[in-house]
Amino acid sequence: MSGTEVARARVLGELIAASHLMTLEQLPGTVASHAGRAGWPHVFIYLADLRQERLYLLAGNVDTSPDGIDVPTDLAVEGTVAGRAFQLGRITPASASTTGQWWVPLLDGTERLGVLRVGKPGARIAADDDLHRLAGLVALLLASKSGTSDSYSRLVRRRKMKVAAEMEWRLMPPRTFASDRLLVSAVMEPAYQVSGDAFDYALAGETIHLSVFDAMGHDTAAGLTANLALAAARVHRCQGADLLQTAEGVGAALTEQFAGSRYATSIMADLHLDTGVLTWTNYGHHPPVIIRGNRTVVHLSCPPAPPLGTGLGVRGALRRDRLEPGDRLLFYTDGITEARNEEGQEFGLDGLTDFLIRHHSDGLPVPETLRRLIGHHLDYHHGRLNDDATVMLLEWHGPTPYPPAELKALTGLPPAVAADEIASAWVQKPPVDDSA
Repeated sequence: MSGTEVARARVLGELIAASHLMTLEQLPGTVASHAGRAGWPHVFIYLADLRQERLYLLAGNVDTSPDGIDVPTDLAVEGTVAGRAFQLGRITPASASTTGQWWVPLLDGTERLGVLRVGKPGARIAADDDLHRLAGLVALLLASKSGTSDSYSRLVRRRKMKVAAEMEWRLMPPRTFASDRLLVSAVMEPAYQVSGDAFDYALAGETIHLSVFDAMGHDTAAGLTANLALAAARVHRCQGADLLQTAEGVGAALTEQFAGSRYATSIMADLHLDTGVLTWTNYGHHPPVIIRGNRTVVHLSCPPAPPLGTGLGVRGALRRDRLEPGDRLLFYTDGITEARNEEGQEFGLDGLTDFLIRHHSDGLPVPETLRRLIGHHLDYHHGRLNDDATVMLLEWHGPTPYPPAELKALTGLPPAVAADEIASAWVQKPPVDDSA
């Protein structure tokens, strides 16, 4: 190892040691001071808001005007260099004329948190693996501190949040997750007012469980219903219950609490990663669909039981289908397909699948495609949704692992990028220079 590599390894280790008693407010200054000793001057942390529309500076205890350099407090995701790094998961030079400043994606696993701004004009900084490691460590530190910090919540929330939405987001798993054979990504709107939708996924050995819930109503009680359904499902799964036993447990919990006055529709499914066998059951919900070969939509069917919590005592049916390698399995709630624009036109299932097929061919990471889907959906309905809209997409590569480069492209993980490739990005589509 070179002297620089040894120094950087030591600094990253010192950051880990310092993190145990560190607050979120202390994180920016601590990172900046340690990074400066490793040859990374002026490190700034920007976090994406809940709807992933803007990036906001986490100021904390760091100097926000070093050497007279302007440090914006917020930047748009669309049309800026920082936004491009966030969208595509790639280290990006802050301007076409210098490689002394970089925008570096911040990812907790495959969950997009924001970006780092590293460097200053005239600095000599390489976009190498060490820079990826710095960003990866900062993302892990952010994830470890955010759950106990109101400052984090205040920064990433830009609108007033309903009580039901607070419950929903606290209980949801990360919006994006990937392993060597699968990718799961989800979005949920209206982010600050969601009431009755919920999604969930979890791995157990070679099986991943997936579920969506759509609770009756649009009030706080709907949020309570969805949260109770999701929590009850997790309890029964962790006790070893199968799909039908889990569904019965959810129904019993809802009936006990609400005496039949509140219910939730649901799809619950298990996918075996070695075989691609999908086992699923339907309780009054829209069935999932498969996008195959990025051109064919396969509609699945299963006899639906009544929604969970009605207390009717009707047992659900199990359906088994087999996915093919590369299939994309799509779950959704009716808020995405049945919402109408001012002309009375529904977005529809065809509109949803057409959007995903068209944008998959653009080569965007799946989380970015879903972010753009929600933006398109909101535009279609002129920014006003009368119902919760949730989409969860799973891609199964097959029984063999993804090639590393393909998985990185799908998830937005930073690839190893050569200097000439970074320069060519500016030639192809120069974004707004936000390095001033």
